[in-house]
Amino acid sequence: MQKMIRRILTSKVYEAAVETPLEQAVELSRELNNRVLLKREDLQPIFSFKLRGAYNKIAHLSEAEKARGVITASAGNHAQGVAFSAQQLNLKALIVMPATTPKIKVDAVKNLGAKVILHGDNYSEAAERCQHLVEETGMTYIHPFDDELVIAGQGTVADELLRQSAGKIDAVFVPVGGGGLIAGISSYFKALCPEIKVIGVEPFDSDAMYQSLRANKRVTLDSVGIFADGVAVRQIGKQTFDICRQHVDEIIRVSTDELCGAIKSVYQATRSIVEPAGALAVAGIKRYVRQSGINGQTLVAINSGANMNFERLRYVSERTQTGEGREALYAVTIPEKPGALRHFCSHVLAGVNITEFNYRLADRRQAQLFMGVSIGDDKDRGVFSQRLSEQGYQVINLTENELAKTHLRYMIGGRSPEATRERLFRFWFPERPGALTRFLADMGANWNISLFHYRSQGGEYGRVLIGLEIPPKEEKKLQGFLSNLGYHFIEETQDPAYRLFL
Repeated sequence: MQKMIRRILTSKVYEAAVETPLEQAVELSRELNNRVLLKREDLQPIFSFKLRGAYNKIAHLSEAEKARGVITASAGNHAQGVAFSAQQLNLKALIVMPATTPKIKVDAVKNLGAKVILHGDNYSEAAERCQHLVEETGMTYIHPFDDELVIAGQGTVADELLRQSAGKIDAVFVPVGGGGLIAGISSYFKALCPEIKVIGVEPFDSDAMYQSLRANKRVTLDSVGIFADGVAVRQIGKQTFDICRQHVDEIIRVSTDELCGAIKSVYQATRSIVEPAGALAVAGIKRYVRQSGINGQTLVAINSGANMNFERLRYVSERTQTGEGREALYAVTIPEKPGALRHFCSHVLAGVNITEFNYRLADRRQAQLFMGVSIGDDKDRGVFSQRLSEQGYQVINLTENELAKTHLRYMIGGRSPEATRERLFRFWFPERPGALTRFLADMGANWNISLFHYRSQGGEYGRVLIGLEIPPKEEKKLQGFLSNLGYHFIEETQDPAYRLFL
């Protein structure tokens, strides 16, 4: 540990990075009844903490290593950190990025003078190509997180925090991807102020550190979520795992909706918009306070980055209400008879603020409602569901139903009586030309698409809902098709919301 502390204290990050402010989030502090401070790493020259580790590593290279140029694989912030550092030091830089990387990020790296090669649909494929290029070119590889000097560079955040707060911190919440940032911060705090809790925050669908610490070994996830792309890592680093196993107090996981609510909370506090990964720490604080019931403590969130795609803001805004616990979604079955809808609205929903309301005739006996209402916490949602049930209505709480929130609310139209063999799948298509064409070209000639819904969300992958009619004799062929396609998917044929509305 002493070696890491020396590396942190002697790092060269301030030749390129800046000391970022520590600011109080006044409204959020009042809401949570704790003092919440935001470490503004979104104010770095590349809008991310990644500059610290990248520059510290590159600045310590030998002259021979520098002369060969630097190379890395990244879909975003690390790429910009390496490109910026190389520009500062007048070095050649080659960055391999997935072909699905948004143009704004590719352009940012190019504008910093680096050469960009686009390869593959995800980070893993880009990283594999990068390793081949390292062998071919002899360029010096800069790892995004599993490197002692990179970890030390990120650890300078903790040094600043101690000086800026005079050590008066109860807990610091850190976004976790590969583990470089939390490894550096936890090493520093546990050496100098072990009483300060270091709590990592991951999305439920990208929780490689959580799973690894629980298993006491590094775990490789089968797939990772794409919303918080800055932390979408299937396997954490070996060095980062060893450090976190010793020094991290806890890992908290949060949902996509909670992340959207946290982005809004940061905006209200700073009037800046952070990327999903940048809001992880605030989302973690909100969940931690809600679960533990603590009050009067000083809690620090690392705002790790602000490289947000503008096109993604619509999705964030739509999901914020459920993320903040201010909207609940329900499917309700009502009788199909004159006056039934009027009675439901005037008596059952009296005094309830409606955020969304969709009505569809199911048959001559009943109709289906898809509605959103302004309701607070889980307890209030349960009370509302119970009230509906007691009045004789069939009700399903869809607040946590991803199929309903991502697709159904935009396409309710009733079930086709002709779709008797339909199977429903949610796919993640890479956002690049040819993704749909490849799907259609590879599917069976006798298969019929009975339903299709796509809505851009400004990410590297688009969420697509597809209904397929498969002849009984070709069920085995379907499994082979899904395996060979390589797109992440979930079958939703048994989802109750699908049965009701589509």
